[in-house]
Amino acid sequence: MKAKKWMSSVLIAGAVLTLASAAQAHVNVYPKETTTGAYEKYTVRVPVEKDVNTTKVRLEFPADVKVSTVQPIPGWSYEFEKDKDGKNTALVWTATDGGIRPHEFMEFAFVGANPKEAGTLSWKAYQTYANGEVVEWTGAPDSKTPASVTTVKAGAGEAGHDHGQAATAAPAADTAAPAGGSNTLPLVLSGLALLLSIVSLFRKKA
Repeated sequence: MKAKKWMSSVLIAGAVLTLASAAQAHVNVYPKETTTGAYEKYTVRVPVEKDVNTTKVRLEFPADVKVSTVQPIPGWSYEFEKDKDGKNTALVWTATDGGIRPHEFMEFAFVGANPKEAGTLSWKAYQTYANGEVVEWTGAPDSKTPASVTTVKAGAGEAGHDHGQAATAAPAADTAAPAGGSNTLPLVLSGLALLLSIVSLFRKKA
């Protein structure tokens, strides 16, 4: 009986870690938290989940975010999409040298002026593969292809005109995209803590 409980707990902990890894396979926009009125550097992390190269990435901007500055990347061209009033509404990055290969990821950066009101920003992304397949990262948070979400908290400053400079600094932990898989660290630690608790409980009952 104790052995069954032990195995069940291990499977639950494993599921937690698996979900953490799966979340990182999605197209994500960082930081996940920022402040109102700031000029924020946003980074789009694009992993390749299939056995074929990613050759195009399209990102739609939330209506209240103004974007006019993008970081160039070797091997990729970019183009802004505009509405009838000339406002930038999306960015499209297109590979000029093969794209992102399987089991790799790339990050695309731009600067956006945050809205003056607190709330959430939903980033709709479209990932195109070399075989023509398009994965639409536009769904709800609990869907298989969720849109990335950034929380905007109240800040003291407003976005200025010096592109690339934040009028109000975002929290240090979220200023840039986490390096490698560090974004999974909290969930991994939680899983390990759960395992240690189970081991301790098992030893006491043994």
